[in-house]
Amino acid sequence: SRDLRWGVYVVLKAPNDYSAKCFRQYGLPTDDTGQYAAMYKPYHLIGMELGISVLSATLRREPTGQARAWRGDAVAVAKRDLVAGEMLDGEGGYTVWGRLMPAHVSQAMGALPIGLTGGVRLKNAIAKGQVLRQADVELDADNPALALRREMEVLMPG
Repeated sequence: SRDLRWGVYVVLKAPNDYSAKCFRQYGLPTDDTGQYAAMYKPYHLIGMELGISVLSATLRREPTGQARAWRGDAVAVAKRDLVAGEMLDGEGGYTVWGRLMPAHVSQAMGALPIGLTGGVRLKNAIAKGQVLRQADVELDADNPALALRREMEVLMPG
């Protein structure tokens, strides 16, 4: 079976109608508008790809894999009704799943990133399908991932 975690995927936006037509012709899965397509390969050849990234960065001073801006955020959504005091088990678990939303919307509502859901306790009951907010959980102020998130929010506001 294919597991998305071990592969590589990219989302493409068609800059024009011709590109959107190409998405359809090439059989790429698209959204309802046809303007966004997804490509996936079920493998990641890190040993072969790493050298190209290192050489591009050092010899040509080209950043590789660097975001130009914070555009999207994977936020936590309740898989089922959750009760106050319950411990979340993170992505891939039984309590939450990740939903992509525009970063500015996520930041404005204080949404909880899916990557911060492992081992945190709920302060409030959350209905199935509801986006969790950071205020809904007890976040560990000493968590390095939380510190990095806060830094990102300052450096790259959505």
